[in-house]
Amino acid sequence: MAQLFEVHPDNPQARLLKQAVALLEKGGVLAVPTDSSYALVCHLDDKAAADSLRRIRGVDDKHHLTLLCRDLSELASYARVDNRQFRLLKSATPGPYTFILEASKEVPRRLSHPARKTIGLRLPDHHVLQELLALLGAPLLATTLIPPGEAEPLNDAHDIRERLEHQIAAVLDAGACPMEPTTVVDLSGGDVVVVRQGRGALDALGL
Repeated sequence: MAQLFEVHPDNPQARLLKQAVALLEKGGVLAVPTDSSYALVCHLDDKAAADSLRRIRGVDDKHHLTLLCRDLSELASYARVDNRQFRLLKSATPGPYTFILEASKEVPRRLSHPARKTIGLRLPDHHVLQELLALLGAPLLATTLIPPGEAEPLNDAHDIRERLEHQIAAVLDAGACPMEPTTVVDLSGGDVVVVRQGRGALDALGL
C-alpha cells in the first residue's frame, strides 16, 4: 500500500522527505505536488520505474516526459541550450512552464522523444518539490497525474493514494495544487512555439 507523507508546505519535515528519496532510489514511483498540479515522478536512471510511470499514466514513448530540475545549471546539463534560449529560460523560471529542448547526451536515449530527440524540462516553483530535488541531488522524471481516460489531474492526496495505492510507492501531501497545466513552449527549433498556454503567463517570455 502506498505511503502518505503529510508535509508542511513551507517547512517540510526533512525526515519525511528523506524517506521519500529512499523510495525513489529503490525504484518507486511517487505522486508529488507541483506549482501546476500533482505529478507522477521517478528516478531518472531507473528504466523499470520509468516504464511503470508510463504504464500508470497510460502513455507510450512518443509522449514527452519532463525532467524536473533544481536550477538552470542543472537543466543546461540535460539539454542543448544556446544564449538566446538561456535568456528566455532565465526570464521565466522557476515557474509553471515546460520547455521542450534538444536532449543532451546526459539524457538516456529511451527517455527522449524517439523521432525528435527532445525532452521536456522544467524548474518548478514549489518549495516542497524543490526541497525533495535538493535531497535527491538529481532531476526527477515526471508526468502530470492524469489517470488514463480522464481529462483532469488528480488533486487530492488522499484520493490519489486510494486510487493508486497498489501502483505507486507514496504520495507527498503538501495540500492542494492549482490544477492548471503548465504553459508548454517548444524551443527545439528556430522559433519559439507555444504548444499549450497554461498557468505560465506568456508576457514573462516576452511573447
